[in-house]
Amino acid sequence: QVQLQESGPGLVKPSQTLSLTCTVSGGSITTNYYYWSWIRQPPGKGLEWMGAIAYSGSTYYSPSLKSRTSISRDTSKNQFTLQLSSVTPEDTAVYYCARGERGYGLGSHDYWGQGTQVTVSS
Repeated sequence: QVQLQESGPGLVKPSQTLSLTCTVSGGSITTNYYYWSWIRQPPGKGLEWMGAIAYSGSTYYSPSLKSRTSISRDTSKNQFTLQLSSVTPEDTAVYYCARGERGYGLGSHDYWGQGTQVTVSS
């Protein structure tokens, strides 16, 4: 059974960089052909896919967030990390990490973390 767990600060100040880590157990992040995504849900809005890192290490980003987003991984720890720079209150959301099977469209994700609330406020 694959499990994902997000970790990171719940409060970030405007203009700072948000950093979250997803720890995966029950499966390797290098296994073909899985994609490991970050997805968020602002209050009162729908899910927004932010980006993904593939089993190969290739990265993919939402065009609307690409200039501020970086996703990396530590294969020795079976973790992948999100960094979102220059945050504003509009980045306040529940952030999820999830596994996509053979893709990273929202519908391709079969395992999800429980989500972590991140609030951007001074």
